[in-house]
Amino acid sequence: QVQLVESGGGLVQAGGSLRLSCTASGIAFSFTSMGWYRQAPGKQRELVAEITSGSSIVYVDSVKGRFTISRYGALNTVYLQMNSLKPEDTAVYYCNAKRHLDYWGQGTQVTVSS
Repeated sequence: QVQLVESGGGLVQAGGSLRLSCTASGIAFSFTSMGWYRQAPGKQRELVAEITSGSSIVYVDSVKGRFTISRYGALNTVYLQMNSLKPEDTAVYYCNAKRHLDYWGQGTQVTVSS
């Protein structure tokens, strides 16, 4: 079955950086769009960034210029480099894979202190 395993969350001060990783198994990674979503307390889950199988990329406006999504096929892994973090980036971040269906990771907490 499809598994998405995330790592890299944690606590960081405002202005700091974190890198999230998500390794996929049980899916044809090279044909799969990969993305990162986040959900803050009391808010809906929102798309943060997505990279398609053809490496087209979209970002939510609030992270443009600060976050970078990338994928490394040899490791079936997608990354989210997060720089200049702000308290409003605090959320649970979820890895997503789209190939015919949506698949989700378990989520990793990112907390940015002011």
